[in-house]
Amino acid sequence: MILNMYITLTSVILAGILNMFFTKTKIYNLYKYPIDGGKKFFDGQDIFGKNKTWIGFFSMIVFNIISQIIVGFFCKNIDFFNGRNYVYTRLDNNLINNIMAGFFLGLAYVAFELPNSFIKRRLNILPGKTDRGIKGIIFFIVDQIDSIVGVTLVLSIWYKMSTLQFFLFILLGAVTHVVINLILYIIKIRKNI
Repeated sequence: MILNMYITLTSVILAGILNMFFTKTKIYNLYKYPIDGGKKFFDGQDIFGKNKTWIGFFSMIVFNIISQIIVGFFCKNIDFFNGRNYVYTRLDNNLINNIMAGFFLGLAYVAFELPNSFIKRRLNILPGKTDRGIKGIIFFIVDQIDSIVGVTLVLSIWYKMSTLQFFLFILLGAVTHVVINLILYIIKIRKNI
């Protein structure tokens, strides 16, 4: 079951890695306009912060579409992957469905990060940072699970999962997120874990 969950999450994992590399490019830096337009909320703080950009929002969706098409190809043409991706429980593995699945998985990923960013700005936590103490621990955990909750909700449309499986997807996604962030930190792509 864990292997099938990983195969199901492969497009999101790959898209996240590609997007992280993309945020280090000149193209990204040239067009990194904040989603909130630099506007302030009633409390005088940014609404989402400078790290939540339109180009990052849309690039994650595009990378997820591309990744889902690639994953779909492997799932269709390699026996080992065939039948192991839960996306294809209710969806036929074809180009249109892979574009749609990639779009909604990518959209869920980025959309579910926004409430966390909004709350962190209200608590004066800098973009891309956590805090110390119990608040820091809570936001470290939320930072790892916010996007995977959205992804899992979308997956639950295509795959009837139990409550246990739902939380296993979130746990698996969170652990994977931490490990990938650690690797990206070690190779100096990320500034923090």
